[in-house]
Amino acid sequence: MKVLIVEDETAAYENLVAILSEIDASVEVMGNTESISQTTHWLQTNPSPDLLLMDIHLSDGSAFAVFKQMEVQTPVIFTTAYDAYALEAFRVNSIDYLLKPVKTEELKRALTKFRKWNRNDLLQYIAQLSRLAPPQPRYKDKVLVSVRDKLLPVDLKEVTCFYATERNTRIYLRNGNVYPYSKSLEQIADSLNPADFIRANKQFIISRNGVKQVTVWFNSRLLVSLQVETPERIYISKNKAAGFKAWLVNDI
Repeated sequence: MKVLIVEDETAAYENLVAILSEIDASVEVMGNTESISQTTHWLQTNPSPDLLLMDIHLSDGSAFAVFKQMEVQTPVIFTTAYDAYALEAFRVNSIDYLLKPVKTEELKRALTKFRKWNRNDLLQYIAQLSRLAPPQPRYKDKVLVSVRDKLLPVDLKEVTCFYATERNTRIYLRNGNVYPYSKSLEQIADSLNPADFIRANKQFIISRNGVKQVTVWFNSRLLVSLQVETPERIYISKNKAAGFKAWLVNDI
């Protein structure tokens, strides 16, 4: 069995590889993609795998966008940390839906289910999967932030980044103002245009127009400096560096 893993978190990817090896050493992991753009490009330029293991929340948006951009001929097992996506996952007739951290027995059960399918089952599945056409996303152009007892509308063109810690999220504007924001980065990312904003790492979503310069750092990471001072340095991992550079010059 040949598998493509669509996952933007290194630890989660390594966990899946280890579990697959434990379940069946003959399973071949053909590759790892981390974004919508990488996944569509890979599927269009490589032989089809037998199965996709796909995280739903990718670095540049929802994985469901892949099915809008191209006709997918490969069955999918979805993985995610958020069970709110389950309904939409089963709308595309996924083989299974696994919550992170993925456990050995759960993935083994999903693979067993897949292997029991006959050719007719697969043809029916692919027909339903290929017809998936999610509505055109409507991205926000403003957000509302609380300032004392008032709500302030902020144009997203003025935002340089969203920064999150375990306790709170803040918005940093081009004019230097900083405001608290009530949503998590996961919630924020789904409402932003991926052409304008990118999830740089676990702490930051950054604006393309807010980037001042990029420095090649140790171990092929990228150090990103914004137009405003940030509470900590912004690093792009080696695995995400190529995709980030393509996004920065709008070449995706």
